Amino acid sequence: MKKRPVEIMDTTLRDGEQTSGMSFSASEKLTISKLLIEELKIDRIEVASARVSVGEFNAVQNITNWAKSNGYLNKIEILTFLDNGISLEWLLKTGAKVQNLLTKGSLNHLTHQIKKTPKEHFDEINESIFLAKNEGISTNVYLEDWSNGMRNSKEYVFDCLDFLTEQSVDRILLPDTLGILSPSETFNYISEIIKKYPKTHFDFHAHNDYDLSVSNVIESLKAGCHGLHLTVNGMGERAGNAPMASVAAVIRDFTPNIEINLKEESLYKVSKLVSTFTGFRIPANKPIVGENAFTQTAGIHADGDNKKNLYFNDLLPERFGRKRKYALGKTSGKSNIRKNLQELGLTLNDSDLKKVTKRIIELGDKKEKLTADDLPYIISDVLNSSNIKNKVIIKSYILKHTKGINPSAELEIEIDGNLFKEIGNGDGQFNAFMNAINKIYNNKIKLPTLIDYTVTIPRGSNSDSLCETLITWKNEKKEFITRGLDPDQTVSAIKATEKMLNII
Repeated sequence: MKKRPVEIMDTTLRDGEQTSGMSFSASEKLTISKLLIEELKIDRIEVASARVSVGEFNAVQNITNWAKSNGYLNKIEILTFLDNGISLEWLLKTGAKVQNLLTKGSLNHLTHQIKKTPKEHFDEINESIFLAKNEGISTNVYLEDWSNGMRNSKEYVFDCLDFLTEQSVDRILLPDTLGILSPSETFNYISEIIKKYPKTHFDFHAHNDYDLSVSNVIESLKAGCHGLHLTVNGMGERAGNAPMASVAAVIRDFTPNIEINLKEESLYKVSKLVSTFTGFRIPANKPIVGENAFTQTAGIHADGDNKKNLYFNDLLPERFGRKRKYALGKTSGKSNIRKNLQELGLTLNDSDLKKVTKRIIELGDKKEKLTADDLPYIISDVLNSSNIKNKVIIKSYILKHTKGINPSAELEIEIDGNLFKEIGNGDGQFNAFMNAINKIYNNKIKLPTLIDYTVTIPRGSNSDSLCETLITWKNEKKEFITRGLDPDQTVSAIKATEKMLNII
């Protein structure tokens, strides 16, 4: 079967940045642009709205300089406005070559927001396209509020399309600006447009207000649209835009006639980086990129996976650079625990496995969060095992924090029976503690990088007497989490760090 190519336009850096409380720095925008184009193989990226700020101008200029030197300049797009050429002038100064011109796709917006007639509006559009062409700038046109236009003023929409299809326009962009469309409406409206203008390139831009963005995207493809607008992690105004990872997976598995350039195995990497830059955490249950997306919890599922992968589907984690996990908690069975023991290179006989399973269920009932890296400690506790010993013991420490003086940590640690002492300074008590640790190890062992640090009151607790610290570490081999529990936040982090030192 010959596949139909469909363009992907990423708008994380423009529409995604309209997420409430969100702002990318210039360096972050450049880094993300590089990853989107070179790592994910995205066809086009919309990186900014014109005239926003001096910082935005500098960010776009950095991107276009990089893109020009690497042959990607025509992949960089800027949202522009009908403002007598002011935003076009802004675009020209940045070095960009493609404008996405914002126009009105509904009679309601035209009449009540800009208070113009269709002819007046079309004259403005014509002028902007003409100016852009004279400057060597390509034009795509957004029909803002197009979905409401199709519902309530279809005649105006088609008058607009009649006009635009006769202009020097590369693409016409059809946004469901308020996320109002049902899948059937999406299919019917785009089918009607494609049938009437078969030689014109149309993109569909979905929003997720009713949680229908992925469904609507798939219906737009069935209707024949030529391009899609997506964002990393579904970022965007209100409920966000169509999420890139979910759409990519659905296209591959449910639309065999469609071909996209996007590189699946890089989705998770880019998703995590964007989450780190923005501070907006990915929901644990988010498809493809969420922490629990490939985690089996029930013991019966792990048992089934041991028996011909009975609980596998086509969404294999390896497609996205991830691994299947088996959760530890009160619903865990022996099969879950065996899977985790295999990962750690440990084995237990049936009798010991029952004891460990019982303890894990007890801890789960108390709502304690467990990871595979907790298993050696649980085994040691339950079995009083002399086989599992801590090779690293933090014997003592003194933490100092005085106003006007950098925090310090005085540390005494035992490594393989040898005692070491060191003092470290830092921006905070835990940072000072880690600096002391690094001095002791002195590059003899490459310590993992701390990539995430969360402190919470243990789940289900109605007391603030205990803090749970979860630290995510990353080394050359893997990413892993260690946990500490203590009334003092810093001490709980130190306990989590001690576990890390015994794992590496």
